Amino acid sequence: MAKCTIRYWAAAKEAAGIAEDTVLAATLGEALEAARRLHSDDRFQRVLGVSSFLVDEKPVGRRAHGDVPVTDGTVIEVLPPFAGG
Repeated sequence: MAKCTIRYWAAAKEAAGIAEDTVLAATLGEALEAARRLHSDDRFQRVLGVSSFLVDEKPVGRRAHGDVPVTDGTVIEVLPPFAGG
């Protein structure tokens, strides 16, 4: 298990009530599951479900979250859909 940071932006930050969490995980999927356990309210769950993710500044895209490894020091960015231009 690796110690990684999850940073929340915009609506994700508002729903979590904090800017970031530190979790232990081996994959992006495990890290997101840890975040879901930390913030179990429905709003956070909905925001996480529609967000896109960066892992160490690289877009995850359509890759399965369980196939995206994380290591000690990995930073995961949670990017909900943004409005505006």
